[in-house]
Amino acid sequence: MNIQLNRPIRNALISVFDKTNIVEFAKKLYHRNIKLISTGGTANLLINSGLPVIEVSSYTEFPEILDGRVKTLHPKIHGGILNRREYDEAVIAKHSIFPIDIVVVNFYPFEKIIDNQKCLLSDAIENIDIGGPAMVSGAAKNYKDVTIIVDSKDYNYILNKLDQHDNSLRLETRFKLAIKAFKYVADYNNMIANYFYNLTNKKIDNNLPNVINLKFIKEKDMRYGENNHQKSAFYIQSHKTKSLLADLKQIQGKILSYNNMNDSDTALECIKEFNDPACVIVKHANPCGVAVNNSVVNAYQNAYKSDPISAFGGVIALNRELDLVTVQTILNNQFFEVLLVPSVTQEALDIIKFKKNVRLLIYNYNQWQKSNIRFDFKNINGGLLVQQHDNIHIQNIKFSVVSKFKPTKQELNDAIFSWKVVKFVKSNAIVYAKNNTTIAIGSGQMSRVDSVNIANMKAKHLGFKIKGCTIASDAFFPFRDCIDIVGKIGVKCIIQPGGSIRDQEIISAANEYNIAMIFTHIRHFRH
Repeated sequence: MNIQLNRPIRNALISVFDKTNIVEFAKKLYHRNIKLISTGGTANLLINSGLPVIEVSSYTEFPEILDGRVKTLHPKIHGGILNRREYDEAVIAKHSIFPIDIVVVNFYPFEKIIDNQKCLLSDAIENIDIGGPAMVSGAAKNYKDVTIIVDSKDYNYILNKLDQHDNSLRLETRFKLAIKAFKYVADYNNMIANYFYNLTNKKIDNNLPNVINLKFIKEKDMRYGENNHQKSAFYIQSHKTKSLLADLKQIQGKILSYNNMNDSDTALECIKEFNDPACVIVKHANPCGVAVNNSVVNAYQNAYKSDPISAFGGVIALNRELDLVTVQTILNNQFFEVLLVPSVTQEALDIIKFKKNVRLLIYNYNQWQKSNIRFDFKNINGGLLVQQHDNIHIQNIKFSVVSKFKPTKQELNDAIFSWKVVKFVKSNAIVYAKNNTTIAIGSGQMSRVDSVNIANMKAKHLGFKIKGCTIASDAFFPFRDCIDIVGKIGVKCIIQPGGSIRDQEIISAANEYNIAMIFTHIRHFRH
Protein backbone atom coordinates (compact mmCIF):
# COMPACT_ATOMS: atom_id res chain seq x y z
CA MET A 1 0.00 0.00 0.00
CA ASN A 2 1.47 3.34 -1.05
CA ILE A 3 0.54 5.72 1.76
CA GLN A 4 1.69 8.69 -0.31
CA LEU A 5 -1.12 8.05 -2.86
CA ASN A 6 -3.21 11.22 -3.23
CA ARG A 7 -6.74 11.62 -4.46
CA PRO A 8 -7.92 15.00 -5.85
CA ILE A 9 -11.20 16.27 -4.38
CA ARG A 10 -13.62 17.45 -7.05
CA ASN A 11 -17.08 16.43 -5.84
CA ALA A 12 -18.44 16.51 -2.30
CA LEU A 13 -21.67 14.97 -1.02
CA ILE A 14 -23.01 16.72 2.09
CA SER A 15 -25.98 15.45 4.13
CA VAL A 16 -25.88 16.26 7.84
CA PHE A 17 -28.36 16.48 10.68
CA ASP A 18 -25.90 18.29 12.96
CA LYS A 19 -25.19 21.39 10.90
CA THR A 20 -22.49 22.83 13.15
CA ASN A 21 -20.12 24.89 10.95
CA ILE A 22 -21.38 23.15 7.80
CA VAL A 23 -22.08 26.35 5.87
CA GLU A 24 -18.58 27.70 6.53
CA PHE A 25 -17.03 24.35 5.57
CA ALA A 26 -19.08 24.07 2.38
CA LYS A 27 -18.12 27.60 1.36
CA LYS A 28 -14.46 26.81 1.78
CA LEU A 29 -14.86 23.64 -0.30
CA TYR A 30 -16.65 25.62 -3.03
CA HIS A 31 -13.90 28.25 -3.05
CA ARG A 32 -11.49 25.41 -3.74
CA ASN A 33 -13.51 24.58 -6.90
CA ILE A 34 -15.19 21.54 -5.35
CA LYS A 35 -18.75 20.82 -6.56
CA LEU A 36 -21.39 20.38 -3.86
CA ILE A 37 -24.12 17.72 -3.90
CA SER A 38 -26.66 17.77 -1.10
CA THR A 39 -30.10 16.69 0.00
CA GLY A 40 -33.06 17.81 2.11
CA GLY A 41 -32.54 20.40 4.81
CA THR A 42 -28.80 20.54 4.24
CA ALA A 43 -29.30 21.47 0.58
CA ASN A 44 -31.82 24.18 1.49
CA LEU A 45 -29.44 25.64 4.08
CA LEU A 46 -26.54 25.75 1.64
CA ILE A 47 -28.66 27.20 -1.18
CA ASN A 48 -30.06 29.89 1.13
CA SER A 49 -26.50 30.83 2.08
CA GLY A 50 -25.78 31.55 -1.60
CA LEU A 51 -23.94 28.39 -2.56
CA PRO A 52 -24.59 26.60 -5.87
CA VAL A 53 -25.70 23.11 -4.91
CA ILE A 54 -26.67 20.10 -7.01
CA GLU A 55 -29.70 18.61 -5.23
CA VAL A 56 -29.69 14.82 -4.99
CA SER A 57 -33.22 14.48 -6.38
CA SER A 58 -32.22 16.56 -9.44
CA TYR A 59 -29.05 14.53 -9.98
CA THR A 60 -30.70 11.11 -9.57
CA GLU A 61 -33.86 12.26 -11.41
CA PHE A 62 -35.84 10.60 -8.63
CA PRO A 63 -37.72 12.54 -5.93
CA GLU A 64 -37.44 12.09 -2.19
CA ILE A 65 -40.23 9.72 -1.17
CA LEU A 66 -41.90 8.17 1.89
CA ASP A 67 -41.76 11.41 3.90
CA GLY A 68 -38.04 11.67 3.40
CA ARG A 69 -37.24 8.07 4.34
CA VAL A 70 -35.73 7.52 0.88
CA LYS A 71 -33.42 10.25 -0.36
CA THR A 72 -29.90 8.97 -1.01
CA LEU A 73 -30.60 5.25 -1.48
CA HIS A 74 -29.96 5.33 -5.23
CA PRO A 75 -27.39 3.67 -7.55
CA LYS A 76 -26.12 7.04 -8.78
CA ILE A 77 -25.28 8.03 -5.22
CA HIS A 78 -23.80 4.74 -4.06
CA GLY A 79 -22.18 4.10 -7.41
CA GLY A 80 -20.48 7.49 -7.08
CA ILE A 81 -19.23 6.55 -3.62
CA LEU A 82 -18.28 2.91 -4.16
CA ASN A 83 -16.71 2.98 -7.62
CA ARG A 84 -13.05 1.95 -7.80
CA ARG A 85 -11.19 4.56 -9.77
CA GLU A 86 -8.87 2.02 -11.44
CA TYR A 87 -11.58 -0.51 -12.44
CA ASP A 88 -15.01 1.03 -12.78
CA GLU A 89 -14.56 4.01 -15.12
CA ALA A 90 -16.51 2.42 -17.99
CA VAL A 91 -19.52 1.53 -15.81
CA ILE A 92 -19.54 5.00 -14.27
CA ALA A 93 -19.44 6.66 -17.68
CA LYS A 94 -22.16 4.39 -19.09
CA HIS A 95 -24.64 5.37 -16.35
CA SER A 96 -23.67 9.06 -16.18
CA ILE A 97 -22.41 8.76 -12.62
CA PHE A 98 -19.73 11.10 -11.44
CA PRO A 99 -17.30 10.03 -8.71
CA ILE A 100 -17.99 11.38 -5.22
CA ASP A 101 -14.63 12.11 -3.64
CA ILE A 102 -15.65 13.29 -0.21
CA VAL A 103 -18.74 12.37 1.85
CA VAL A 104 -19.80 14.56 4.79
CA VAL A 105 -22.54 12.83 6.78
CA ASN A 106 -23.81 12.59 10.34
CA PHE A 107 -26.94 10.83 11.58
CA TYR A 108 -30.34 11.57 13.05
CA PRO A 109 -30.02 12.25 16.82
CA PHE A 110 -31.31 8.88 18.02
CA GLU A 111 -29.48 9.22 21.34
CA LYS A 112 -31.06 12.56 22.20
CA ILE A 113 -34.52 11.35 21.24
CA ILE A 114 -34.44 8.26 23.45
CA ASP A 115 -32.94 10.19 26.38
CA ASN A 116 -36.21 12.11 26.55
CA GLN A 117 -38.43 10.34 29.08
CA LYS A 118 -41.48 11.17 26.95
CA CYS A 119 -40.00 9.44 23.87
CA LEU A 120 -42.46 7.06 22.21
CA LEU A 121 -41.42 3.98 20.27
CA SER A 122 -42.73 5.65 17.11
CA ASP A 123 -40.46 8.67 17.78
CA ALA A 124 -37.45 6.42 18.20
CA ILE A 125 -38.18 4.52 14.99
CA GLU A 126 -38.50 7.70 12.91
CA ASN A 127 -35.09 8.80 14.16
CA ILE A 128 -33.28 5.69 12.99
CA ASP A 129 -31.08 6.82 10.11
CA ILE A 130 -30.86 4.42 7.14
CA GLY A 131 -29.39 6.39 4.26
CA GLY A 132 -26.69 8.01 6.41
CA PRO A 133 -25.11 4.78 7.71
CA ALA A 134 -25.25 3.30 4.19
CA MET A 135 -23.30 6.25 2.76
CA VAL A 136 -20.82 6.31 5.63
CA SER A 137 -20.15 2.56 5.40
CA GLY A 138 -19.76 2.76 1.64
CA ALA A 139 -17.35 5.68 1.79
CA ALA A 140 -15.31 4.08 4.58
CA LYS A 141 -15.16 0.78 2.66
CA ASN A 142 -13.86 2.67 -0.38
CA TYR A 143 -11.35 4.74 1.62
CA LYS A 144 -8.69 4.18 -1.06
CA ASP A 145 -10.64 6.59 -3.24
CA VAL A 146 -13.10 8.41 -0.97
CA THR A 147 -12.80 10.59 2.13
CA ILE A 148 -15.49 10.23 4.81
CA ILE A 149 -16.17 12.90 7.47
CA VAL A 150 -18.62 12.22 10.32
CA ASP A 151 -17.40 14.81 12.84
CA SER A 152 -17.59 18.60 12.42
CA LYS A 153 -14.38 18.85 14.47
CA ASP A 154 -12.53 17.42 11.46
CA TYR A 155 -13.54 20.20 9.04
CA ASN A 156 -10.53 22.42 9.67
CA TYR A 157 -8.25 19.40 9.66
CA ILE A 158 -9.47 18.48 6.16
CA LEU A 159 -9.15 22.04 4.86
CA ASN A 160 -5.56 22.22 6.10
CA LYS A 161 -4.77 18.91 4.42
CA LEU A 162 -6.32 20.11 1.15
CA ASP A 163 -4.12 23.20 1.24
CA GLN A 164 -1.02 21.15 1.97
CA HIS A 165 -1.60 18.75 -0.94
CA ASP A 166 -3.04 20.95 -3.70
CA ASN A 167 -6.72 20.04 -3.19
CA SER A 168 -5.87 16.38 -2.68
CA LEU A 169 -5.95 14.10 0.33
CA ARG A 170 -3.46 11.38 1.15
CA LEU A 171 -4.33 7.75 1.70
CA GLU A 172 -3.23 7.87 5.33
CA THR A 173 -5.73 10.68 5.96
CA ARG A 174 -8.55 8.77 4.29
CA PHE A 175 -7.70 5.59 6.20
CA LYS A 176 -7.66 7.43 9.54
CA LEU A 177 -11.09 8.94 8.84
CA ALA A 178 -12.47 5.59 7.66
CA ILE A 179 -11.58 3.99 11.00
CA LYS A 180 -13.42 6.78 12.80
CA ALA A 181 -16.42 6.35 10.49
CA PHE A 182 -16.71 2.59 11.02
CA LYS A 183 -16.61 3.21 14.79
CA TYR A 184 -19.30 5.87 14.41
CA VAL A 185 -21.62 3.48 12.55
CA ALA A 186 -20.93 0.64 15.01
CA ASP A 187 -21.69 2.82 18.03
CA TYR A 188 -24.88 4.10 16.40
CA ASN A 189 -26.13 0.59 15.64
CA ASN A 190 -25.21 -0.63 19.13
CA MET A 191 -27.21 2.21 20.64
CA ILE A 192 -30.26 1.28 18.59
CA ALA A 193 -29.85 -2.42 19.43
CA ASN A 194 -29.56 -1.59 23.15
CA TYR A 195 -32.68 0.56 23.03
CA PHE A 196 -34.83 -2.17 21.47
CA TYR A 197 -33.39 -4.92 23.63
CA ASN A 198 -33.90 -2.98 26.85
CA LEU A 199 -37.39 -2.01 25.74
CA THR A 200 -38.29 -5.66 25.26
CA ASN A 201 -36.42 -6.77 28.38
CA LYS A 202 -38.35 -4.33 30.58
CA LYS A 203 -41.61 -5.84 29.37
CA ILE A 204 -40.46 -9.39 30.08
CA ASP A 205 -38.70 -8.93 33.42
CA ASN A 206 -36.75 -6.41 35.41
CA ASN A 207 -33.33 -8.04 35.19
CA LEU A 208 -30.10 -6.59 33.87
CA PRO A 209 -29.73 -6.86 30.08
CA ASN A 210 -28.17 -9.97 28.55
CA VAL A 211 -25.88 -7.85 26.38
CA ILE A 212 -24.31 -4.51 27.28
CA ASN A 213 -22.75 -2.37 24.56
CA LEU A 214 -20.93 0.61 26.03
CA LYS A 215 -19.19 3.55 24.46
CA PHE A 216 -16.97 5.79 26.53
CA ILE A 217 -14.91 8.65 25.12
CA LYS A 218 -11.70 9.89 26.69
CA GLU A 219 -12.37 13.19 28.41
CA LYS A 220 -8.92 13.82 29.81
CA ASP A 221 -5.69 12.13 30.83
CA MET A 222 -4.98 11.85 34.55
CA ARG A 223 -1.55 12.52 36.05
CA TYR A 224 -1.25 8.78 36.72
CA GLY A 225 -3.26 5.85 38.03
CA GLU A 226 -3.51 4.51 41.56
CA ASN A 227 0.29 4.35 41.46
CA ASN A 228 2.56 6.62 39.45
CA HIS A 229 3.78 3.77 37.23
CA GLN A 230 0.19 3.26 35.97
CA LYS A 231 -1.24 5.39 33.18
CA SER A 232 -4.78 6.62 33.64
CA ALA A 233 -7.52 8.60 31.90
CA PHE A 234 -11.09 9.70 32.60
CA TYR A 235 -13.73 8.56 30.10
CA ILE A 236 -17.31 9.75 29.81
CA GLN A 237 -20.29 7.83 28.48
CA SER A 238 -20.81 9.20 24.99
CA HIS A 239 -24.59 9.34 24.83
CA LYS A 240 -24.99 11.26 28.08
CA THR A 241 -25.44 14.97 27.48
CA LYS A 242 -24.08 15.79 30.93
CA SER A 243 -21.20 14.21 32.79
CA LEU A 244 -21.09 15.49 36.36
CA LEU A 245 -17.41 14.84 37.01
CA ALA A 246 -16.53 16.03 33.51
CA ASP A 247 -18.40 19.28 34.22
CA LEU A 248 -16.28 20.09 37.25
CA LYS A 249 -14.66 23.45 36.65
CA GLN A 250 -11.06 23.46 37.81
CA ILE A 251 -10.11 26.96 38.95
CA GLN A 252 -6.51 26.19 39.82
CA GLY A 253 -4.05 23.47 40.74
CA LYS A 254 -2.22 20.52 39.24
CA ILE A 255 -3.77 17.99 36.86
CA LEU A 256 -6.06 15.59 38.69
CA SER A 257 -4.89 12.04 39.32
CA TYR A 258 -6.90 8.83 39.23
CA ASN A 259 -7.10 8.84 43.03
CA ASN A 260 -8.18 12.49 43.09
CA MET A 261 -11.10 11.73 40.78
CA ASN A 262 -12.09 8.61 42.70
CA ASP A 263 -11.99 10.43 46.03
CA SER A 264 -13.87 13.41 44.57
CA ASP A 265 -16.64 11.12 43.39
CA THR A 266 -17.03 9.63 46.88
CA ALA A 267 -16.97 13.07 48.50
CA LEU A 268 -19.64 14.49 46.22
CA GLU A 269 -21.85 11.41 46.41
CA CYS A 270 -21.69 11.58 50.20
CA ILE A 271 -22.29 15.31 50.54
CA LYS A 272 -25.39 15.21 48.37
CA GLU A 273 -27.04 13.26 51.22
CA PHE A 274 -27.18 16.49 53.26
CA ASN A 275 -29.27 19.63 52.84
CA ASP A 276 -27.92 21.67 55.77
CA PRO A 277 -24.36 23.12 55.69
CA ALA A 278 -22.06 20.12 55.53
CA CYS A 279 -18.46 19.08 55.01
CA VAL A 280 -17.12 15.70 53.87
CA ILE A 281 -13.41 14.89 54.01
CA VAL A 282 -12.34 11.80 52.05
CA LYS A 283 -9.08 9.87 52.09
CA HIS A 284 -8.46 6.79 49.93
CA ALA A 285 -12.13 6.71 48.85
CA ASN A 286 -13.32 6.57 52.50
CA PRO A 287 -14.93 9.42 54.42
CA CYS A 288 -12.63 10.18 57.37
CA GLY A 289 -14.58 13.16 58.70
CA VAL A 290 -18.17 14.28 58.09
CA ALA A 291 -20.19 16.95 59.86
CA VAL A 292 -23.37 18.97 59.51
CA ASN A 293 -23.70 22.29 61.32
CA ASN A 294 -25.26 25.75 61.20
CA SER A 295 -22.48 27.09 58.97
CA VAL A 296 -20.08 25.52 56.55
CA VAL A 297 -17.02 26.71 58.46
CA ASN A 298 -18.31 25.04 61.64
CA ALA A 299 -19.13 21.90 59.66
CA TYR A 300 -15.56 21.85 58.31
CA GLN A 301 -14.00 22.37 61.74
CA ASN A 302 -16.00 19.47 63.22
CA ALA A 303 -15.28 17.20 60.26
CA TYR A 304 -11.57 17.97 60.48
CA LYS A 305 -11.45 17.33 64.24
CA SER A 306 -13.02 13.89 63.60
CA ASP A 307 -9.70 12.62 62.25
CA PRO A 308 -7.08 15.31 61.52
CA ILE A 309 -4.37 12.73 60.84
CA SER A 310 -6.34 11.00 58.07
CA ALA A 311 -7.56 14.35 56.70
CA PHE A 312 -3.97 15.24 55.73
CA GLY A 313 -3.71 15.13 51.93
CA GLY A 314 -7.39 14.38 51.53
CA VAL A 315 -10.27 15.67 49.40
CA ILE A 316 -12.64 18.20 50.99
CA ALA A 317 -16.19 18.79 49.75
CA LEU A 318 -18.49 21.57 50.95
CA ASN A 319 -22.12 22.14 50.02
CA ARG A 320 -22.05 25.90 50.56
CA GLU A 321 -20.07 28.75 49.00
CA LEU A 322 -16.40 28.92 49.94
CA ASP A 323 -15.90 32.22 51.76
CA LEU A 324 -12.88 33.97 53.21
CA VAL A 325 -13.30 32.67 56.77
CA THR A 326 -13.74 29.06 55.65
CA VAL A 327 -10.77 29.00 53.28
CA GLN A 328 -8.52 30.61 55.89
CA THR A 329 -9.62 28.02 58.44
CA ILE A 330 -8.92 25.15 56.05
CA LEU A 331 -5.50 26.50 55.03
CA ASN A 332 -4.52 27.09 58.65
CA ASN A 333 -5.51 23.55 59.64
CA GLN A 334 -4.22 21.19 56.99
CA PHE A 335 -2.64 20.22 53.71
CA PHE A 336 -5.18 18.91 51.21
CA GLU A 337 -5.21 17.77 47.58
CA VAL A 338 -8.64 18.85 46.30
CA LEU A 339 -11.31 21.29 47.45
CA LEU A 340 -14.78 20.87 45.91
CA VAL A 341 -17.28 23.71 46.35
CA PRO A 342 -20.48 24.86 44.61
CA SER A 343 -19.18 28.45 44.40
CA VAL A 344 -16.41 30.69 45.74
CA THR A 345 -16.15 34.35 46.73
CA GLN A 346 -13.51 36.60 45.20
CA GLU A 347 -11.97 37.14 48.65
CA ALA A 348 -11.50 33.41 49.06
CA LEU A 349 -9.99 33.14 45.58
CA ASP A 350 -7.50 35.89 46.40
CA ILE A 351 -6.28 33.83 49.37
CA ILE A 352 -6.20 30.33 47.91
CA LYS A 353 -4.41 31.38 44.70
CA PHE A 354 -1.15 31.52 46.65
CA LYS A 355 -1.44 27.74 47.13
CA LYS A 356 -0.86 27.03 43.45
CA ASN A 357 -0.79 23.25 43.73
CA VAL A 358 -4.13 23.05 45.53
CA ARG A 359 -6.84 21.85 43.15
CA LEU A 360 -9.93 24.04 43.54
CA LEU A 361 -12.96 22.73 41.66
CA ILE A 362 -16.47 24.10 41.28
CA TYR A 363 -19.36 21.66 40.94
CA ASN A 364 -23.01 22.21 40.09
CA TYR A 365 -24.73 21.47 43.41
CA ASN A 366 -28.27 21.26 42.03
CA GLN A 367 -27.18 19.06 39.13
CA TRP A 368 -25.23 16.74 41.44
CA GLN A 369 -28.23 16.42 43.75
CA LYS A 370 -30.26 15.07 40.82
CA SER A 371 -27.62 12.63 39.59
CA ASN A 372 -28.71 9.01 39.48
CA ILE A 373 -26.15 6.51 38.24
CA ARG A 374 -27.79 3.37 36.83
CA PHE A 375 -25.04 0.74 36.92
CA ASP A 376 -21.71 0.06 38.61
CA PHE A 377 -19.04 -1.85 36.72
CA LYS A 378 -16.06 -3.80 38.03
CA ASN A 379 -13.53 -5.36 35.73
CA ILE A 380 -12.43 -8.87 36.75
CA ASN A 381 -10.36 -11.48 34.94
CA GLY A 382 -12.22 -12.48 31.80
CA GLY A 383 -15.33 -10.44 32.44
CA LEU A 384 -17.25 -7.59 33.96
CA LEU A 385 -19.33 -7.47 37.12
CA VAL A 386 -22.38 -5.22 36.75
CA GLN A 387 -24.84 -4.10 39.39
CA GLN A 388 -27.43 -1.43 39.96
CA HIS A 389 -25.96 1.56 41.73
CA ASP A 390 -26.76 1.78 45.46
CA ASN A 391 -28.93 4.86 45.05
CA ILE A 392 -31.67 4.10 47.56
CA HIS A 393 -32.61 7.32 49.35
CA ILE A 394 -32.96 7.42 53.11
CA GLN A 395 -36.52 8.71 52.73
CA ASN A 396 -37.42 5.34 51.18
CA ILE A 397 -36.13 3.33 54.14
CA LYS A 398 -38.59 2.13 56.76
CA PHE A 399 -36.83 2.30 60.11
CA SER A 400 -38.03 0.15 62.98
CA VAL A 401 -37.00 0.37 66.63
CA VAL A 402 -36.52 -3.23 67.79
CA SER A 403 -35.22 -2.66 71.32
CA LYS A 404 -37.28 -1.88 74.40
CA PHE A 405 -35.43 1.43 74.72
CA LYS A 406 -36.43 4.14 72.25
CA PRO A 407 -33.90 6.62 70.85
CA THR A 408 -34.06 10.22 71.99
CA LYS A 409 -34.59 12.91 69.36
CA GLN A 410 -30.86 13.64 69.24
CA GLU A 411 -29.97 9.94 69.07
CA LEU A 412 -32.41 9.49 66.19
CA ASN A 413 -30.87 12.46 64.36
CA ASP A 414 -27.39 11.03 64.89
CA ALA A 415 -28.59 7.60 63.75
CA ILE A 416 -29.91 9.04 60.48
CA PHE A 417 -26.73 11.11 60.05
CA SER A 418 -24.42 8.14 60.64
CA TRP A 419 -26.51 5.94 58.34
CA LYS A 420 -26.01 8.46 55.52
CA VAL A 421 -22.25 8.33 56.10
CA VAL A 422 -21.78 4.58 56.52
CA LYS A 423 -23.12 4.05 53.00
CA PHE A 424 -19.84 5.47 51.64
CA VAL A 425 -17.41 3.71 53.98
CA LYS A 426 -15.64 0.57 52.78
CA SER A 427 -16.90 -2.64 54.40
CA ASN A 428 -16.85 -3.78 57.07
CA ALA A 429 -17.93 -0.27 58.07
CA ILE A 430 -18.63 1.23 61.49
CA VAL A 431 -19.38 4.93 62.04
CA TYR A 432 -19.50 6.57 65.47
CA ALA A 433 -21.42 9.86 65.51
CA LYS A 434 -22.52 12.50 67.97
CA ASN A 435 -24.28 15.81 67.34
CA ASN A 436 -24.25 15.32 63.55
CA THR A 437 -20.49 14.76 63.51
CA THR A 438 -18.45 11.63 62.99
CA ILE A 439 -16.17 11.00 65.95
CA ALA A 440 -14.61 7.79 64.64
CA ILE A 441 -14.81 5.54 61.58
CA GLY A 442 -13.68 1.93 61.29
CA SER A 443 -13.44 0.73 57.69
CA GLY A 444 -12.23 -1.96 55.34
CA GLN A 445 -11.73 -4.75 57.89
CA MET A 446 -12.39 -8.43 57.35
CA SER A 447 -13.96 -8.59 60.80
CA ARG A 448 -16.69 -6.25 62.05
CA VAL A 449 -15.20 -6.57 65.55
CA ASP A 450 -11.95 -5.12 64.20
CA SER A 451 -13.81 -2.15 62.67
CA VAL A 452 -15.51 -1.50 66.02
CA ASN A 453 -12.20 -1.73 67.92
CA ILE A 454 -10.36 0.50 65.44
CA ALA A 455 -13.07 3.14 65.73
CA ASN A 456 -12.87 2.89 69.54
CA MET A 457 -9.11 3.27 69.48
CA LYS A 458 -9.25 6.31 67.18
CA ALA A 459 -11.97 8.02 69.23
CA LYS A 460 -10.06 7.53 72.48
CA HIS A 461 -6.78 8.67 70.89
CA LEU A 462 -8.42 11.94 69.83
CA GLY A 463 -10.04 12.44 73.22
CA PHE A 464 -13.67 12.03 72.16
CA LYS A 465 -16.22 11.01 74.74
CA ILE A 466 -17.92 7.94 73.32
CA LYS A 467 -20.52 7.75 76.08
CA GLY A 468 -23.92 8.66 74.68
CA CYS A 469 -22.92 8.41 71.02
CA THR A 470 -24.60 6.52 68.18
CA ILE A 471 -23.02 3.95 65.88
CA ALA A 472 -24.00 2.78 62.42
CA SER A 473 -23.07 -0.57 60.90
CA ASP A 474 -23.31 -1.12 57.14
CA ALA A 475 -24.43 -4.75 57.65
CA PHE A 476 -25.90 -6.84 60.43
CA PHE A 477 -23.98 -7.97 63.50
CA PRO A 478 -23.48 -11.75 63.23
CA PHE A 479 -22.73 -12.08 66.95
CA ARG A 480 -23.29 -10.07 70.12
CA ASP A 481 -19.55 -9.45 70.63
CA CYS A 482 -19.68 -5.99 69.01
CA ILE A 483 -22.68 -5.04 71.16
CA ASP A 484 -20.77 -6.05 74.29
CA ILE A 485 -17.82 -3.87 73.26
CA VAL A 486 -19.83 -0.71 72.53
CA GLY A 487 -22.25 -1.29 75.42
CA LYS A 488 -19.41 -1.26 77.96
CA ILE A 489 -18.13 2.10 76.70
CA GLY A 490 -21.50 3.82 76.82
CA VAL A 491 -22.93 3.79 73.29
CA LYS A 492 -26.63 4.58 73.55
CA CYS A 493 -27.98 3.97 70.05
CA ILE A 494 -27.18 1.55 67.23
CA ILE A 495 -28.51 1.64 63.67
CA GLN A 496 -27.99 -1.44 61.52
CA PRO A 497 -29.79 -3.45 58.81
CA GLY A 498 -30.73 -6.48 60.91
CA GLY A 499 -31.28 -9.81 59.24
CA SER A 500 -28.91 -12.04 61.19
CA ILE A 501 -30.08 -15.46 62.38
CA ARG A 502 -29.02 -14.18 65.81
CA ASP A 503 -31.04 -10.96 65.65
CA GLN A 504 -32.91 -11.78 68.85
CA GLU A 505 -29.63 -12.39 70.65
CA ILE A 506 -28.32 -9.04 69.34
CA ILE A 507 -31.48 -7.21 70.44
CA SER A 508 -31.30 -8.82 73.88
CA ALA A 509 -27.69 -7.64 74.23
CA ALA A 510 -28.77 -4.10 73.33
CA ASN A 511 -31.47 -4.26 75.99
CA GLU A 512 -28.93 -5.39 78.59
CA TYR A 513 -26.90 -2.22 77.99
CA ASN A 514 -29.93 0.12 77.71
CA ILE A 515 -29.14 0.72 74.04
CA ALA A 516 -31.77 1.81 71.54
CA MET A 517 -31.48 -0.32 68.40
CA ILE A 518 -32.86 0.65 65.00
CA PHE A 519 -33.20 -1.73 62.04
CA THR A 520 -33.09 -0.30 58.51
CA HIS A 521 -33.69 -3.60 56.68
CA ILE A 522 -31.28 -2.26 54.03
CA ARG A 523 -27.60 -3.17 53.78
CA HIS A 524 -24.87 -0.83 52.46
CA PHE A 525 -21.87 -3.05 51.65
CA ARG A 526 -19.18 -1.16 49.73
CA HIS A 527 -16.23 -3.18 48.51
